[in-house]
Amino acid sequence: MSESRTRPIPARPACDGRAQDDLDALVALLAVNAAGVDRTACFPEENLAALRSAGYLGFLIPRRYGGMGRDLADLVTVAQRLAGACLSTAMIWAMHCQQADVLVRHAGPRLAAELLPRVAAGEVYLASVTTGTVTGGHLLSAADALERGIEEEILLRREAPVVTGGEHADGFLITMRDTAHADGHAVSLVYADRDALTVEATGGWNTLGMRGTASGALKLSGAVPPDQVVGPPGGFREVALDSMIPVGHLAWSACWLGAARSSFSALLRWLSREQRERLSSPLVHERLGRIRLDLELVSGYLGGVRQEVERVRADRSRPDSAEVQIHLNSLKTAASELTYQAVDRMVQLAGLAVGYGTDSPVPLERTLRDLRSAALNYSNDRLWTANGALCLLDRGVTLL
Repeated sequence: MSESRTRPIPARPACDGRAQDDLDALVALLAVNAAGVDRTACFPEENLAALRSAGYLGFLIPRRYGGMGRDLADLVTVAQRLAGACLSTAMIWAMHCQQADVLVRHAGPRLAAELLPRVAAGEVYLASVTTGTVTGGHLLSAADALERGIEEEILLRREAPVVTGGEHADGFLITMRDTAHADGHAVSLVYADRDALTVEATGGWNTLGMRGTASGALKLSGAVPPDQVVGPPGGFREVALDSMIPVGHLAWSACWLGAARSSFSALLRWLSREQRERLSSPLVHERLGRIRLDLELVSGYLGGVRQEVERVRADRSRPDSAEVQIHLNSLKTAASELTYQAVDRMVQLAGLAVGYGTDSPVPLERTLRDLRSAALNYSNDRLWTANGALCLLDRGVTLL
């Protein structure tokens, strides 16, 4: 266990200037480490330790628990900055923040009082266990069932084929079928400290892109108190629609946009510095314009969906309405496809040596590999079919 995990540095509220300095330093560190993280396919432990020390594990934790108390607009902004330096690290952090939001909004009083200060202090990096060997990536179903032990303890045994950062996590939010006799959609979300579990890695992570996320398979077993069920027993759907899905889609999309945006900025600087003779070409201008449009469309839609989620939360209106779900699903599919398309266009424009080279001054090859995973990270196929069915429920066609 690393020193950063056993001796966390407490999160501290910071003035805007100091917070900006912290963020700039984090971005610089991530950028220095990015190529090595990708090349070695190693979990970015130094980057996570820096995020812990700067208080960024408590980014969405309210200040009354010692966190930074930041909001979804801040999450979207910072995710883009971090992803522009290292997409693997940014996704690790974004998914931690997704789990933190779940706890803030749905943990019971005792669990919140005990756990949220630890998350805020950088002691607990959270991993999400929602995939299943039977259910695959279907978020709202589970096959592995909870059991009730002596003194009302909850026993869990869980296998998951993909767990981002799981071998390095200090705590887990785990979806489980509520009982052995329950329907597969009667899913409970359970929090478990790492110390309460036996954690066994059952599969590695050697992939085309996103190589630093260490998203290998895990087998988990252990027992937790009954008040570590997060949200209603068997009612994970409510938690997912209110928190896990909207924050996940916002944060992922921000990360993908940040990576593509940073690559485009690097490409523009390279063209201006090394390829000035090409800058008068109408074909170059046309290609640059198409790339910029892809990024503008994602940025604009991301901002609109973020504002809609904030309105739903402020009004306490229904997050499961057809139009809200269509907009969230559309954000994820559009962001994953358009950012990848933008970087693919950049590779074509930069050419074989710079666009396709692993040692290029513009890291397009790594960004292209990383963004290819975006459409697979909760499969777009599933979201397209879901949106088609939802369209039949929104016959007035409520556009964002």
